[in-house]
Amino acid sequence: MKVYTRRGDDGSTDLLYGGRVSKSDLRPEVYGDVDETQAFIGLARAAANEELSNFLLKIERELWIVMAELACNPEKIDNLDESSRVTEEMVKGLEDLIDGVSEKFEPPTEFVVPGENEVAARLDVARTVCRRAERSAVGLSLKESNVVPYLNRLSDFLWSAARWQEGESVTTKSISVSE
Repeated sequence: MKVYTRRGDDGSTDLLYGGRVSKSDLRPEVYGDVDETQAFIGLARAAANEELSNFLLKIERELWIVMAELACNPEKIDNLDESSRVTEEMVKGLEDLIDGVSEKFEPPTEFVVPGENEVAARLDVARTVCRRAERSAVGLSLKESNVVPYLNRLSDFLWSAARWQEGESVTTKSISVSE
């Protein structure tokens, strides 16, 4: 099997279960944003401790489910079984993860300046890309889908995990800019 097919040379791409759309269509844009989120989570995982790495690996695996749902031809969405759709249980799992991680640090009460350490900075980049994916997904007007709530909770988890990894966050009020 070759990596290249040349089918996309005309600027179009296949949807899962049939159909083709322009690569500039919102659907590939959204699952591309999710793919980018997954890559940045992988970058954070590469520098993370074992506990955080395990959390992130589980999320990276779940993002394949998110992308499958997003890449599916909307007229054929019923072809996806529950293992290929984002479930309420997946959203609840992220909420539980956020609650557990949030117990590991004192939440800042002001805006945080990213970059206190490498792992936290990588998580913050993943968070911002995830927020973009969420905003894009809203534009798809997904019916009976948990994709948007999942991406919303994922960005919350990434924020929480970054604060946990920082230990003590630098806030906008705790820095001074010298002239």
